[in-house]
Amino acid sequence: MSVVDVCTAAVAALPVGGAGLSAMSRTAASHPLCSTDEISEQLEELQLTLGEGPCVDAFVRGSAVLAPDLLTIELQDRWAVFADAALGAGARAVFALPLQKGAISPGVLYLYSNIPTALDTEELADARAFADLATLLLLDARIDETGGATGGPMPDRHFEDLGSYRAEIDQASGMLTGQLGVGIEEAFVRLRAYAYVQERRLADVAADVVARRLRFSPDTEPDQNEEET
Repeated sequence: MSVVDVCTAAVAALPVGGAGLSAMSRTAASHPLCSTDEISEQLEELQLTLGEGPCVDAFVRGSAVLAPDLLTIELQDRWAVFADAALGAGARAVFALPLQKGAISPGVLYLYSNIPTALDTEELADARAFADLATLLLLDARIDETGGATGGPMPDRHFEDLGSYRAEIDQASGMLTGQLGVGIEEAFVRLRAYAYVQERRLADVAADVVARRLRFSPDTEPDQNEEET
């Protein structure tokens, strides 16, 4: 069994339209491990780009974050940008459950529905069970808190390219520290801001920076950086 199987099983067992799983860390950008459909993939990308959303809160708090209707005023205020973006992507309800085993927290399992949805006690217990299973699978696969492999056997080919997604974003952030004369955290913020303003995937922007098709200038706004020819 793989985390892909866990996400697929969660969608079949719960009143949701899709699911995904993200590796998260307090010291590095998150990256997706799997998603069951395009909407769940977009939800991960939005939270990575915006730096807000149920997955971010669930990871920081170490507890489940349940958003049964993103149109409520409370959630609109809580995630001012993410809520509208998620609605635009096709999600109306989102549920995020941290993956935890003791002090180790390698990521978050998230689920969405395209209609207002509330999980009852039994359904929430099932969702937590899927999160626990995903946690064990990740630990068995030697995925550490940075989202990378710690060595040892990798039982699922799905994990072979996990490093490349994060590595390119990290490499682009590193290149921006030189272009902008800022620290790595500020460089990542600028990278995310550009992706948001341009309505592009963060991974695609990072690829352009690494390939030197895009260069950032310290004295320009996120929508004014130069694309090189």
